[in-house]
Amino acid sequence: MQKLLTWIDDRFPLTKAWKEHLAEYYAPRNFNFWYYFGSLALLMLVLQIVTGIFLTMHYKPDVTLAFASVEYIMRDVPWGWLIRYLHSTGASFFFIVVYLHMFRGLLYGSHRGPRELVWLIGTVIFVALMAESFMGYLLPWGNMSYWGAQVIISLFDAIPWIGPGLSEWFRGDYVVSDATLNRFFAFHVIAIPLVLVMLVFLHIVALHKVGSNNPDGIEIKQHKGPDGHPLDGIPFHPYYTVKDIVGVTVFLILFAAVVFFAPELGGWFLEPDNFTPANNLLTPPEIVPLWYFTPYYSILRANVFSFFWIDAKIWGVIFMWLSILLFFFLPWLDRSPVKSIRYRGWIYKTALAIFVIAFIILGWLGTQPAAGLNLLIAQVCTVLYFAFFFLMPWYTKIDKTRPEPERVTSK
Repeated sequence: MQKLLTWIDDRFPLTKAWKEHLAEYYAPRNFNFWYYFGSLALLMLVLQIVTGIFLTMHYKPDVTLAFASVEYIMRDVPWGWLIRYLHSTGASFFFIVVYLHMFRGLLYGSHRGPRELVWLIGTVIFVALMAESFMGYLLPWGNMSYWGAQVIISLFDAIPWIGPGLSEWFRGDYVVSDATLNRFFAFHVIAIPLVLVMLVFLHIVALHKVGSNNPDGIEIKQHKGPDGHPLDGIPFHPYYTVKDIVGVTVFLILFAAVVFFAPELGGWFLEPDNFTPANNLLTPPEIVPLWYFTPYYSILRANVFSFFWIDAKIWGVIFMWLSILLFFFLPWLDRSPVKSIRYRGWIYKTALAIFVIAFIILGWLGTQPAAGLNLLIAQVCTVLYFAFFFLMPWYTKIDKTRPEPERVTSK
């Protein structure tokens, strides 16, 4: 066995990679609950790729066959119903763990230096994941999928001069049709997954270059022992691999409970309108995207005012894209002298709490009609959402903070 390993190492740095990224990668010794979600996100990516491969074996990317092929998978393919539910439920769980992973970054300052590039790559992963999900959403060719794609793609029409041409290019036709389904299938199955895998690899390499953050927000590399290893660090393997296995076990129990007992989750994971074939003559009563897009959809609909000679619809599209793009600027918007929320003052804690509450309310409002009180609340929450970012350079600078400890704590 040793000879085989030596033979491989002479031709490929297997042992070196194992030591650098697992056995001799020193992570802070005070990781807590919030640090499970990075490994869980990687687990969900693998699950989506594997189940997607099996679904692709039986799916037909044709408008006359797509819906029937999904029904065939659910009814006639051995264990096809399980694979389909693992994939559809897995998409929602993927976004749950990604949102919680990003929230942990806001809690402990994982977007701050020297991890700016880690955060930027992670944000690109988030955007790519949204594109991947949106394109996969059309593939079952259900009625809500069809009309959801019609509405979202038509948003590009609002872009001056190039909008209509861009929408036509996305669809491959003047309306959502067979050409749209085929190109969405190609992007969903081949192009974007390759990009996602590459980005995740870069994300992990960049993280291991600068080292993991911790709940105290201090750099463990500043205090090293005689052996050159951080005094407040422990090898990722076996300590955190064992801990992650425990987290994965608990997560899979919850995941399996939803897959087997509530895969639609009351219409949040799979909408009732998507159990009927696409019909361009039958519009659903309320066209809404999947729940993980609804906060941004709510921001899109919240603006009903035209100003600076620009139509309200265009401003809605601008605000929607801006609400996502602002995450890229977080490393430079945050001016606090400390990273972790443990040592920040009440202003940042209050701002983060308001931001999270506004985000959740926007998510719910995105599933409701945009009129009356709903519209007013959406507008207020949209203002609070953007205030979190635009006022951050000011309130993080004036916020009273506590001094960080020199060494990590065991809390």
